[in-house]
Amino acid sequence: MNIQIGDMMPEGTFNIMKDDQPSKIDSEKLFSNKNVLIFAVPGAFTPGCSMKHLPGFISNQNEIYSKGIDQIACLAVNDIYVMSAWAKSYNIPDEILMISDGNCDYTKKIGLQADSTAFGMGIRSRRYALVADDSTITQLFIDEPGKIEISTAESILSNL
Repeated sequence: MNIQIGDMMPEGTFNIMKDDQPSKIDSEKLFSNKNVLIFAVPGAFTPGCSMKHLPGFISNQNEIYSKGIDQIACLAVNDIYVMSAWAKSYNIPDEILMISDGNCDYTKKIGLQADSTAFGMGIRSRRYALVADDSTITQLFIDEPGKIEISTAESILSNL
């Protein structure tokens, strides 16, 4: 079952790169007492994610933060080394936390996994964005497969 507005973000752990070393952050530290915007992509370096989804969050990060968001995070079912390389390749600022859900564990907990085995990509995340205020989901935007519409930075900004 997919998460819904009003649900609490489940417990879990993400991989992040800290000081160029793999590290972990648990969901409590990420979400507690903060207003967090997560946008999830099917895969780092993929054309839609790199050219259409990610750039809006980079260019609009200051405006997003000015609307009361405490942390922007990008989640993908990629390993942390791929996420780090993607961040460096696209000059993603430190203000956007790149989080890896390499085994798709957290994505499955929230019911937003997508079977991309037909494309040789395995199980990935659906494309979505959510806002969680102190771990409670207050906004949720899930794109239809193959679409990049309602989870964009511009769409989120119009709803903040």
